Amino acid sequence: MFCPYCGNQETKVVDSRLAGDGYQIRRRRECLKCTERFTTFESAELVLPKLVKRDQSREPFNESKLRNGILTATEKRPISIETIEELISRIVMTVQKLGEREIQSRKLGEIVMQELREIDEIAFVRYASVYRRFQDVEEFEKEIESLRDTPSATDTRSQISIFPEEEDDS
Repeated sequence: MFCPYCGNQETKVVDSRLAGDGYQIRRRRECLKCTERFTTFESAELVLPKLVKRDQSREPFNESKLRNGILTATEKRPISIETIEELISRIVMTVQKLGEREIQSRKLGEIVMQELREIDEIAFVRYASVYRRFQDVEEFEKEIESLRDTPSATDTRSQISIFPEEEDDS
């Protein structure tokens, strides 16, 4: 592993621990030349299905595209990089468990939105706005209403809601 600071090839592992629900290893490394520290993630390389795009073209599953989309949606949100990496790991595992050679990009988008909804409603709406190609404010309103109407499986989550706390009149 080359040092990202000085390019030296000699590094040592300072700490290793499981990440991504146990499907990744997070390693802290130290460069033996400049003594800078950095983090790497190691995971098994498995064959992922091809994505069938909206125009029916096909392309290989690209984890970096997935990561970029999620990072854009979660930008400036109080979500740790470890949480994001675990989210990506869960999405990749879900896709692998489907056991398909091809998957519709629409299906992948739905999986991503489901996972994002569980950790941050703002990130979910951001991702959905691009993925579903919202054209106007009414489409945003419909999506927000669907959030209000269908609480997620983890309502006890510690995320910031986009809805103010409502009084219970019962």
